[in-house]
Amino acid sequence: MRTKHTAPRGDPAQTGNPQPADDRARNRLGSVLVALQFALIALLAWLAWPAFLSGQAPAGAWVSAALGVLLGVWALRANRPGNFHIRPSPRAGARLVQQGPYRWIRHPMYTAVMAFGCAGAWASTISVAWLAMLALVAVLVVKAVVEERWMLQVHPGYAAYRQGTRWFLPWIG
Repeated sequence: MRTKHTAPRGDPAQTGNPQPADDRARNRLGSVLVALQFALIALLAWLAWPAFLSGQAPAGAWVSAALGVLLGVWALRANRPGNFHIRPSPRAGARLVQQGPYRWIRHPMYTAVMAFGCAGAWASTISVAWLAMLALVAVLVVKAVVEERWMLQVHPGYAAYRQGTRWFLPWIG
């Protein structure tokens, strides 16, 4: 199933705008979500840095950070170079990855980011860190919803893949 693209009026070569309007809107939305994601990660890291640097971060924060890093590396190893995309829109010609952590969860990189963000909020002594963590989760949920919509359009097997996997954790939704 393909999406219907709304092209600008006139010949794209003459308008100087060869990219369909839907693709431009997707790229903009993806860029905004990625910018929000990185801004929130940076804020959480900045708030947590003193506790980690001084060795005062709680053990749970260290464990959460380590789990985030391990899951992120595992997901990157399962997702071959050239297939991975930071925006929620699938890369042209990318294949559907179903090995590694993708066997059980559809968004292991988002789970890794959440674990890392949780470590930052946990280590911080400022309550605004937990608000930043909630905002990060909200951004990643929106990003996952958008990505899944686009994956269904690009990958014929994605609907079946969704039936046997969960969003962020193998035992939750």
